[in-house]
Amino acid sequence: MRPIRLLPLLLAATLALPACTFVKMAPGADEVSVVALGRTLPDCEKRGEIEVSVKDRLGPYERDELRVRDELETLARNEAPSLAADTVQPKAPPADGEQRFRPTAARVRRGPSPRARRRLWTARRPSR
Repeated sequence: MRPIRLLPLLLAATLALPACTFVKMAPGADEVSVVALGRTLPDCEKRGEIEVSVKDRLGPYERDELRVRDELETLARNEAPSLAADTVQPKAPPADGEQRFRPTAARVRRGPSPRARRRLWTARRPSR
């Protein structure tokens, strides 16, 4: 291949690189929600802390800030199921491609509510 023909190909690959997402969603991570920084989470049980990092620059090229934030959130969501957490919340804005998240689990009663249980029981009770 001649060097002149190689140049457009190399240029196209370089321009396509910023569009790539390097972090993929893991199984179970799609069920984890992300809560905005500073929002209070009532009735939630803290599950430790998650620290994630990605490259925020590739050589002299600085990556898009929104894409870096998105990848950091995805990494935190990927880690949350291993801590039995269903929600993650950033502790601070990202800095140099790193961010800490607070994983939490909602304290929700599983199954039907007491009122719904009474209705189910009443519906199943044999008539006399």
